[in-house]
Amino acid sequence: MNPIHKFTSSRLYHLLGSTRKARIVSASAVALALCAFGAAGVAPLAPDAGDMPVTTVTQDLASPNLSSQINALEAQDGTEKYMREERIRAGDTLATLLHRLGVDDTAAETFIKKDKTAKAIMQLRSGKRVLAQTDDNGQLLWLRASVVDGQDVPVKNIAVKRKGESFVAEESPVKLERRVEMHAREIKTTLFAATDSDADGARLPDAVVRQIVEMFSNNIDFRSDVKRGDRFNVVYETFWQDGEFVKAGRILAGEFTTRGVTHQSVWYEDPVSKQGGGYYSLDGKALKKGFLKSPLEFSRISSGFSMRVHPISGNWKAHKGIDFAAPTGTPIRAAGDGVVDFAGTQGGYGNVVVLKHWNNYTTAYAHMSRFASGLKKGQKIRQGELIGYVGSTGWSTGAHLHYEFRVGGQSKDPTKLGSITQAPLTAAEMARFKMVSSEIAHRFALLRPQGAASTDTLAQK
Repeated sequence: MNPIHKFTSSRLYHLLGSTRKARIVSASAVALALCAFGAAGVAPLAPDAGDMPVTTVTQDLASPNLSSQINALEAQDGTEKYMREERIRAGDTLATLLHRLGVDDTAAETFIKKDKTAKAIMQLRSGKRVLAQTDDNGQLLWLRASVVDGQDVPVKNIAVKRKGESFVAEESPVKLERRVEMHAREIKTTLFAATDSDADGARLPDAVVRQIVEMFSNNIDFRSDVKRGDRFNVVYETFWQDGEFVKAGRILAGEFTTRGVTHQSVWYEDPVSKQGGGYYSLDGKALKKGFLKSPLEFSRISSGFSMRVHPISGNWKAHKGIDFAAPTGTPIRAAGDGVVDFAGTQGGYGNVVVLKHWNNYTTAYAHMSRFASGLKKGQKIRQGELIGYVGSTGWSTGAHLHYEFRVGGQSKDPTKLGSITQAPLTAAEMARFKMVSSEIAHRFALLRPQGAASTDTLAQK
């Protein structure tokens, strides 16, 4: 073999150098050289941009039609429209409000001051919204606001609109948007700290917090039972107008876990029979008490269910009801769900209302000064609904409510009947209820922490 072509490891060893340091440096240089040549062999060769062909593209572009744009602007009578929102401030006058709204229109200001409907705008409370639209000269095109009631709830909308060279004012009922919200909370310090938390983007309204306490107060002592780590879930309705929160409605369902026990409640009113209208456990048992302890919110018992000397006749006879002393005009509430069986004048009872309930239960409310507006025989009444006002009609020596509770037509002492639950759901109502309760159970499952288990019990109201 030609010595030139003979290449052994021994020769390679001597070619790399005689010392260890020299050999390491030489080997590194050889490796880098091989990498460089390999990269050069693998890398593709890009074409030179100067050698690429050049193509010329020619296209006709239509020039803007300025005449059509000018005609469109002229059709607007040379005006632009501007909309602005402001809120009523303490001490506001109509002039200051219109100024902030960008309205510079003496005719509009005069109209609002004089028109019976329009001037209600100046009766708005501080913080209420007013919207207005003007042209570029400040002339008012329209103005809108909502009038609220004593509970700060919008009851009607007021609108002032330009009509030619004059204005018109209109009233319309408020249409609120109903939404259903659900929130989960863990108690880290106190119940109210948890309800005030906005960790999920919303704090619970005060009205909802009050309902939570009322809903579970028969099972939970909120002064001592609630501990750190307890949880509750709540589903409730809210009402909005033009994207602004107006009020919170009823709690639709609640779940409260304390000391390892979960209490649940769901609101249900049958959509077909219109019966129910109360809170139930998820298995369909009514949780609402059938009758209120008193038809009056604030009163005292002036005469109980017993034998007594009648204040007018002077005879010793049975008093078949309970008398609640209260000022004339005090609202009287229905003790339970029922139907108006009688509403009118009846001998010594004076103005009296008799309600027929389930299971042969009836209640009577006597000596009323007047009846609730529109009350009539056959009308369905809900527990707590207004039916009349305290008075002293009939055989009465002073303003009070005479309240009777009857079973099968026989008067009974309501204080000794114990707790009567609401009428149970029928088979058909129960079938419809189960669809609602299954949806609520699914909502609760979504709100619970993953893997959380609970023991369900009843939440009473």
